Amino acid sequence: MKPFRPSLLLATLCTAALLSACGNKAETAVVAVEIDRATTCELDGMLLSDFPGPKAQIHFKGEDKPSFYCDTVEMFNTMLKPEQVKALRAVLVQDMGKANWDDPRGNWFDARTGFYVLGSKLKGSMGPTIASFAQEADAKAFATKNGGRVLRFSEVKLDMVDLSGGAVHDTKM
Repeated sequence: MKPFRPSLLLATLCTAALLSACGNKAETAVVAVEIDRATTCELDGMLLSDFPGPKAQIHFKGEDKPSFYCDTVEMFNTMLKPEQVKALRAVLVQDMGKANWDDPRGNWFDARTGFYVLGSKLKGSMGPTIASFAQEADAKAFATKNGGRVLRFSEVKLDMVDLSGGAVHDTKM
């Protein structure tokens, strides 16, 4: 019979605990949730399906359902405010290179990888909006046709997404 070794037992128990903890904390891939006739905006309760332009959804860690936004301006404003401290799992917007502007459905992609057109003539649910695109070429073509300038996600700043009047036509360089 082998002698009892408390250190071996402790090591085995610690390894098992760590492995089970890893399994419990593993994040599942975020899947876009499609809007329907009853989907409302997190900030103002507006029905998303009643308005044109790109929509957004933020999946916060620890929450089962995403927070929806009827406009990308609201999504950026929420994310860029200094008091926003909730951990994010995913931020999704609609690819307006594929979606119908007047009735956008589907075509969700990771907002942080996108290209945005600020200052176009097209309006969203809150008036002036920021059009979202998965492909830079689509954003450039949209800007050529509808006005505005192309920005990357990280180039959109809080002063450009004033909720009192939609997307500010930023002229600073």
